[in-house]
Amino acid sequence: MKGSKINVLAVAAHPDDVELGCAGTLLVQKSRGNTVGIIDLTEGELGTRGTAETRVAEAKAAAKALQLDIRENLGLPDGFFENTRAYQLSVVRAIRKYRPDIVLTNAPEDRHPDHGRASQLVYDSCFLAGLIKIETELDGEPQTAWRPRQIFYFIQDRYLDPDFIVDISEVLEQKKAAIRCFKTQFLAPETDEVQTYISTPAFFESVINRNAMWGKMISVPYGEGFISPKKIGVRNLDDLIL
Repeated sequence: MKGSKINVLAVAAHPDDVELGCAGTLLVQKSRGNTVGIIDLTEGELGTRGTAETRVAEAKAAAKALQLDIRENLGLPDGFFENTRAYQLSVVRAIRKYRPDIVLTNAPEDRHPDHGRASQLVYDSCFLAGLIKIETELDGEPQTAWRPRQIFYFIQDRYLDPDFIVDISEVLEQKKAAIRCFKTQFLAPETDEVQTYISTPAFFESVINRNAMWGKMISVPYGEGFISPKKIGVRNLDDLIL
């Protein structure tokens, strides 16, 4: 199975990372006619609330809310994956399978140590995926080398200064709906389970408030910030209209 071409692919440590960090951008790209997808590296099985099974169900619901073309989970160990050859090859296979033009991934540093590790793992794997002497197979068939044109880091819990901001004003309510699909994690009602840093209304509000702050920076209601590991070029100054 060669897989479908995905224009914009988000690859992140945990189910819900993408929903919090760059769901609006995926929705905007989808509305512009691009194919979009998510690769979750782990099942988030170490999360305090819920289980791996509930996270799978929640991720499926969020995929529908985000109108994703694909969503896949690589099943790496939550909390314990490293930037090793074996895990790099897992990501390389996914990159070659979907041949994304743009990859969005975790912040290079953050409160959760998995985020920074995922960021470097994905960056390195995207480079390795373009080397023809690294041989991989999918369903018994050899894969062709592929390297994305761009990799951008979305910003998560820890504030990092963005290199650019995407206007997500038109899709904010859809982003909220996607986040709410993770019912065990966010805006969780009082139950016998432990309340966590991310389960309170205050955390949800902080995510939206940051989107509002970034929007204000570019004179729109809401935005999502990204960091680029290399300089960004434009062909037309109209691209900088905001």
